Amino acid sequence: MGEDTEVLQSVSDLPVQDPPGEEFSAADLRWVKYASSEHHCDDVALIPYDRTEAFISGECNNPEYPTRFHIERGRKRERGSLKEFRSDEYLLYRMYWCSFGPENYGEGGAILPSRKYRLNTRNRAARPQSMRGCTCHFAIKRLYARPSLALIIYHERRHVNKSGFVCHGPLDRDAIGPGARRVPYVGSEIQQQTMSLIYLGVPEENILQTHIEGIQRYCGSDAKVDSLASQYVHKLGMIIKRSTHELDLDDQASIRMWVDRNKKSVFFHQDATETDAFVLGIQTEWQLQQMIRFGHQGLLASHSSFGISKLKYPLHTLLVFDSRQHALPVAWVITRSVTKQDTLRWMKALTDRIHYVDSTWRIGGFIIDDPTSELDPIRNVFSCPILFSLWHIRRTWLKNIIKKCSNSEVQCEIFTILGKFMYSIWSEKNPMDALEKLFQDFVDQTTFIQYFKSFWVPKLDMWIDTIRNLPLASQESCGAIEGYHLKLKLKAYDDSQLDALQRVDWLVHKLTTELHSGYWLNLYADESGSFPQPRWQARRMLVK
Repeated sequence: MGEDTEVLQSVSDLPVQDPPGEEFSAADLRWVKYASSEHHCDDVALIPYDRTEAFISGECNNPEYPTRFHIERGRKRERGSLKEFRSDEYLLYRMYWCSFGPENYGEGGAILPSRKYRLNTRNRAARPQSMRGCTCHFAIKRLYARPSLALIIYHERRHVNKSGFVCHGPLDRDAIGPGARRVPYVGSEIQQQTMSLIYLGVPEENILQTHIEGIQRYCGSDAKVDSLASQYVHKLGMIIKRSTHELDLDDQASIRMWVDRNKKSVFFHQDATETDAFVLGIQTEWQLQQMIRFGHQGLLASHSSFGISKLKYPLHTLLVFDSRQHALPVAWVITRSVTKQDTLRWMKALTDRIHYVDSTWRIGGFIIDDPTSELDPIRNVFSCPILFSLWHIRRTWLKNIIKKCSNSEVQCEIFTILGKFMYSIWSEKNPMDALEKLFQDFVDQTTFIQYFKSFWVPKLDMWIDTIRNLPLASQESCGAIEGYHLKLKLKAYDDSQLDALQRVDWLVHKLTTELHSGYWLNLYADESGSFPQPRWQARRMLVK
């Protein structure tokens, strides 16, 4: 990409370029300077809009700077919304940033005389951050006047930090590990894959093999590369195994420290005071991308009040459904507050974060699983239909029938009658008639009948009103939400340190390491075709 002294004043003067091949990069385009009050004199090129993904893929596969580009922000206009417009006005605008930036989580670290790599003394957490302060970024505009064309505006073509130094890839002299400048500093995808496998307890030799296969896509096979990769995987494993959730003996102070160190993953934080309840909203970069990807025009589901009797603060999860209709956690909210005011605050903060990246993002519906949920904040923030999921009540009934009734035939009959009760809610009959028949026919099942009368009968009017007033979510969605519940329960309650359940920092650590890693790895495996079943059967069992 050589510099061109020609400065154009109108996009109409640009030639349309369409390089051959499945993908192409900036090196395959002729760049010219374009002057405007908005872009100053940036490098620009004009391509067919349907080739934008081919260009982004080509830029990601740059052998000198292998990376991924994420959407940093976006805007959209409707056709016919502008009466007067310039030649460079957009119909759709998206800014793409190298995933090694824009933040630099290495800032504040020190380079010790005995080593060639940066040691981050500010953050000793287990997860090494891949953000290196890279300033490389470009924008793509789908032109308002010519929607079939896209204008690429390259604001910074070099993969350098603010000081002008190369900050990742094989040319980075300060990459992790002794002599690592001879090894490509691979992007966050391979690093996240390696960390996920470690968190899930996969044997180190399998992790190493997968890690080497990943970096060989960029630098080929080499004994030195394999040796340094082995050192990296071993070192990373030791860091993770020695890490602890307790950044401070005081749980509240520990959480403040975690929030300060992980600002990119926190969308809302309200400390506990005499007037305010504790609220912590967590969403990683990967979760943000999945919420944008699968949530737009789709369903967002609420898995509420997990651990209300065991955890210090209950956990509220927001879920989307991927292409296989599996539930993916895209945000976690830790709080005991269910007030309209607090719910509105964190929901607004979450959607503001998403709209900063993609202003066109909207959901098609919101699923709740608790009849006590406040509906006004959902309507105010998401402006969408609200659906009700029966997974919670059905699961609770079935669990207690099995637990309190020993005869399998009796279990089946009771569950069938309760099913008829649910369906009678929409009929003209009194739903309570079905329950009276249940109490009479199974009077000998005293344990279950007493439980049902004391725990459920006082609440049934509230459940019946909700079921009658809201459309029901599909059985497929209910099953996916229940599947998430089972995985969460397995991960949250498998810790031998029972006293840790009363610490928020332990819950945050559990969510952002093991649970996050499991879902990241499952989606990555499904979409990339990685991890053949015979070799990774143990991994699948661990994730599930």
